[in-house]
Amino acid sequence: MKSSNYFVLIFFIFFGITFQAQETEPKKEKQKVDIKSGYLEKKPEFPEAVIYTKDNTGQVYIVHEGVEMWCDQAFVYTKDNFVKAYGTVKIIQADTITMTSKYAEYNGNTQFAFASGDVLFKEPKTTLKTDTLYFDRIKQQAFYRTGGTVIDTASVLTSRIGRYFAETKKYQFLSKVEIKNPDYTVHSEQLDFYSETGGAFLYGESTIVNENSTIYCERGYYDTRENTGYFVKNSRVDYDNRILYGDSIYFDREKSFASATNNIRVLDTLNKSVIKGHYAEVFRDKDSVFITKRAVAITVRDNDSVYVHADTLQVTGKPEHRIIKGFHRARLFKKGMPGEEPTSGKCDSIFLNQKEGITKLLRNPVLWSGENQMTGDTIHILSNKVTEKLDTLKVFNNAFLVQKDSSGYNQVKGERLIGLFTNNELDTVNIIKNAQVVFYSRNDKEELVGINYTASSSIQLYLKEQKITGIRFIKEADGKLHPPSQYPEDEKLLPGFIWRGEERLHKVSDLFIGKPIPILTKIKGIPLPEDEGEFFDDIPEEDLDIPEASKLKPKDFQNKPDDPKAKTLKKEEESPTNKEN
Repeated sequence: MKSSNYFVLIFFIFFGITFQAQETEPKKEKQKVDIKSGYLEKKPEFPEAVIYTKDNTGQVYIVHEGVEMWCDQAFVYTKDNFVKAYGTVKIIQADTITMTSKYAEYNGNTQFAFASGDVLFKEPKTTLKTDTLYFDRIKQQAFYRTGGTVIDTASVLTSRIGRYFAETKKYQFLSKVEIKNPDYTVHSEQLDFYSETGGAFLYGESTIVNENSTIYCERGYYDTRENTGYFVKNSRVDYDNRILYGDSIYFDREKSFASATNNIRVLDTLNKSVIKGHYAEVFRDKDSVFITKRAVAITVRDNDSVYVHADTLQVTGKPEHRIIKGFHRARLFKKGMPGEEPTSGKCDSIFLNQKEGITKLLRNPVLWSGENQMTGDTIHILSNKVTEKLDTLKVFNNAFLVQKDSSGYNQVKGERLIGLFTNNELDTVNIIKNAQVVFYSRNDKEELVGINYTASSSIQLYLKEQKITGIRFIKEADGKLHPPSQYPEDEKLLPGFIWRGEERLHKVSDLFIGKPIPILTKIKGIPLPEDEGEFFDDIPEEDLDIPEASKLKPKDFQNKPDDPKAKTLKKEEESPTNKEN
């Protein structure tokens, strides 16, 4: 028990002495700047300074904690650990950062440097040009606020305010930011540039412009060396007469390619059309747009809009020769005038040639116009190229027209159907070759008077307000009007009859009936810039006892007018190459 108490006593005595030693340990003295070469002199007008001037061995050479400095003349305040350098000044830090200027100041206590006059700040990948630059070696940060230019391997970046972070190789540019590249120009409110990779983060209203495209975003990333980008806030890409919008946009300048994800729109300003969906790819050189996920193309015609939807839409061709192709479960919808039934259709694939004014419904097509349902192997809709109004309807092979009557179905079938429109209303229908008709005949009071079956080589129907009002038979082969009660039930429907009225589209949202709501891709965002704090910090309390010259804050660093630029230097021919070279 006594031995245990003895051990505890020794423990407290030993560590008590240690703690006391730590508390009373004197503050570590700042390392003094070391003058390695130069002609030394003292002047009564500068009692606090020792003046060093380059001599025939080379420039004044100064070192301090991993930094080397050369200059033509230096005023060294040994008490304050402070240097003012004049002439051709060069400061090098660890072979990674080189700063040259006409004038510089260096505080050995705070390791803070100031340079002015044709300042060049070089790091492995870039060179910064400015008139005034501050460099904090403790923070490993440089700062300018009177305008600067950064020369990268492929671009020139300028801004009014800039800050460099040596540890991350990042420049932060503010106010009037611009990137000049032979292929494009960037303007931004704030731009974070990483010199190792050439990556630029754009914040605020930003544009990237070249002769073929203009990109706009309010948050984005652009690789200035690979010419690729990613934009996520209010982003858009303008390609001549085509504009791409999306929640996120990927851009590849070399491939003339852009892709967009979620809530996308592709505007065709020349053809007055827009394509919507949730994923799109744009190939500028091929004049091609590929779009999926609730893809719908909207074209304005005759103060009306035509909607085309398919699982996949593709738009190709020059602006004056646009072609729209829809693949898989395609649908068509046209509103029509107020009070009219809309025109709509369904098929497996759809084809639109906007210049020629032709729309093709392919594979199991059905078209509804007014009271008429039309089916066949293929359906073509032709528009007047001048007025853009519906002009002609063509149904090829197994053409079938059906109108629903309160007592049954009016039906016309044949090899081919040709319909004519007036003011976007179908008013004449010709059934050509092997025509057959079943027609419910009514009097002026809309009372059913009989059911007519007729076969003919061709039949012509006349419609008013989309209803059949007359029938003309060409080379009639057989025909008879039966009282409704005497017409055979099994002959009321012609061979191949199918009614698809329940599939008809009555409003725009019907384009997506029966199709699942797409699961939108989660957008990978771009974070807001980090709060790096202020570059100019107040002098810490523990440093307040340092000499007067080293108490100067960055805003106080300037070339004092009462200091001579330098003493009269020896002739240039007597000065050898700088010592460091």
